Amino acid sequence: MADKTLVFILGDQLSRGISSLRGMTKADTIVLMAEVSDEATSVRHHQKKIAFLFSAMRHFAKDLEKAGWIVDYVKLDARGNSGSFTGELKRALKRHKLSDVRITEPSEYRVLKDVEAWPETLGCTVDIRADDRFIATHAEFGSWASGRKQLRMEYFYRDMRKKTGLLMTDAGEPEGGKWNYDAENRKPAGDDLFMPKIPRYEPDAITKDVLKLVAKRFDNHFGEMEPFWFAVTSEQAEDALEAFVSDALPRFGDFQDAMLTGEAFLYHSVLSLYINAGLLDPLAVCERVAEAYAQGKAPLNATEGFIRQIIGWREYIRGIYWLKMPDYADVNFFDTHRKLPDFYWTGQTDMLCLAEAIGQTKREAYAHHIQRLMVTGNFAMLIGAAPREIHEWYLIVYADAYEWVEMPNVLGMSQFADGGLLGSKPYASSGNYIAKMSNYCKACPYDVKKKTGEGACPFNALYWDFLDRNRDKLGGNPRLGTVYASWDRMSDEKRGDYRDSARAFLETLD
Repeated sequence: MADKTLVFILGDQLSRGISSLRGMTKADTIVLMAEVSDEATSVRHHQKKIAFLFSAMRHFAKDLEKAGWIVDYVKLDARGNSGSFTGELKRALKRHKLSDVRITEPSEYRVLKDVEAWPETLGCTVDIRADDRFIATHAEFGSWASGRKQLRMEYFYRDMRKKTGLLMTDAGEPEGGKWNYDAENRKPAGDDLFMPKIPRYEPDAITKDVLKLVAKRFDNHFGEMEPFWFAVTSEQAEDALEAFVSDALPRFGDFQDAMLTGEAFLYHSVLSLYINAGLLDPLAVCERVAEAYAQGKAPLNATEGFIRQIIGWREYIRGIYWLKMPDYADVNFFDTHRKLPDFYWTGQTDMLCLAEAIGQTKREAYAHHIQRLMVTGNFAMLIGAAPREIHEWYLIVYADAYEWVEMPNVLGMSQFADGGLLGSKPYASSGNYIAKMSNYCKACPYDVKKKTGEGACPFNALYWDFLDRNRDKLGGNPRLGTVYASWDRMSDEKRGDYRDSARAFLETLD
């Protein structure tokens, strides 16, 4: 058995074509998979997220065994489970009397550093294979970023369109004559819209065992585990993709920024957790969506908007992560240190927009990008929350969150903590934006039209106070020139009212 290779597959590498298995023969390979407490508790991940990953891992291992692979699968409650990837690899090498290890590059910096240390710490050889489920390699992104003062996603996205050929004409031009149709994707949704139902999958015996395990071991973690409805196999994930393409994609573009009380999903795909875990191939998903456009089953603004999120933003965020780690984890442009309010964990707040976004996050381990960016993220930035506080919160609460995709999104885009590397200006807004894009304000006890004083929407005073107290850092930003000009035209009394209202609200958080 000494000539066999141990292929270690991690929990977000659940792809049948994963690079670590490619070119290996079943006779000469032992596949190792392990549920480890170190990863489940690196932060206190949402119970649904842990259940999803453990169940998807167990189903994937079963599929590999059916295909003829030898799989050494270590469950969380297995006797002797060391609780770490390194510990489980050490035990497996001893168990199988092996010394050669192959692994696809981990998606997180911390895990990669552990893997790179294995030859020295465990005395084995380690072959780290590139994760080619992504379109851009690290070298390609580094080459694109080299020499640029600002790393704007839009220009990188155009390169990815050209590379993949998605929504490109035979003449090499973007379909429809424009690269980006975002301006057409900002319609507020009405209460009377027909909403497609998100596909839900009944837990089988494997998933039920996992749910019992998670209920026993992680009952003190954030979130509600039941009802559990996520897809846990590639077949179920493919079914969810088809349901999105047929039922929701045609109206996804128009209403992708909209928010409605009691509607967690609207026309969103909820496919990101399946893509990020490996159950769906991101390029294949985009090709399926582009096919729907080619067949006249989805408009261009919806198709382009969806594809941009995957081959544009997702790829770009990964590039930023690997380009800037490990220092990126500590960025804090505004030098803020406030703890998150308790209601980020309970959802119990009178501010209806936050109660809705956090409440559904507790139930579903999901919120769409505008709820994350313009409600929970916007509020955290306006109150001066510590970037690491809100970064870890997002990593904990969402089923699709892995550090590589979550950290730059939160620290860079949501919190502007990198000082403008990702965004040209902070995504800060008063209550007006939320009122425009949602129906939250209609039933909220706070009055979004009232700017200051008792009963006024807290976002209004917090917005101007945020700009005022950070003028030394933001005053020279060309995209904020007209905003600061408006502030300067206000009377001293009005500016004082904003400051006083913000101060009074912030004191309630302390």
